[in-house]
Order: sequence, then structure tokens, then C-alpha cells
Amino acid sequence: MKPIEIERVQQQLEEFTDKDVYIHLETTNGAYASHLNKAYNVGAYIRNAKVNFSQAKIIGAGNSYRVGLKLEMGWIYAEGLTDWTMHEGNQLLLAGHDREGRLMVALHISETPLGQ
Repeated sequence: MKPIEIERVQQQLEEFTDKDVYIHLETTNGAYASHLNKAYNVGAYIRNAKVNFSQAKIIGAGNSYRVGLKLEMGWIYAEGLTDWTMHEGNQLLLAGHDREGRLMVALHISETPLGQ
């Protein structure tokens, strides 16, 4: 993975607009924060949710970005993104890592179900 290049990621997001795509969205601090006495274990996980979004936008600066995907009846947001890559088969992977390189958030968009 490489640091987010906002213009290139925006172009890739727009390639998925108005198409049925599959989303994997995961957030976690779980085991990564277990060493902190006051930390709450929080997380969210969704895999292979079939969605169609009419608008996609990445915003942010420096080393933290947010992606919003506009659905017919709402939004999907991923915040704290730092890195990105394209996988074969037209799959966009965005991830957010903390200062030690640990995964905190992941957003994966694909035209085919993930893991198949």
C-alpha cells in the first residue's frame, strides 16, 4: 500500500459510481488498544454488502482522509484513511493505520464479491 494520493483515489472512486459493487468496511481498536486501561473495545464490520452509490468523495489533507459514498437512502463513511492500493479485478482498497502501522479502518470496494 502507498500513502493516499487524493486525485488518483477520487478517480478510482468515480469508476464505481452508478454500478452495483460490493463493500467491505471494518473499523477496530480491539486488541490494538488492549494495553490502555481506559480504552473501550469498539469496532464495526460489514462484508460483501451490495450497494450502488451515486456519488463518491474523498476529502482530507496531510495524513488522514475521509471517503463518503452517497446511497439512495443514506451514506457510507470511512474516516481515518491513510493508504490505498488497487488489486487486480478492479478492487480498490483503502486503509487507515495508526502511527505504529496497525490497522484501524479498512474500506474495500469491488465489482465482484470479496473473497471469491
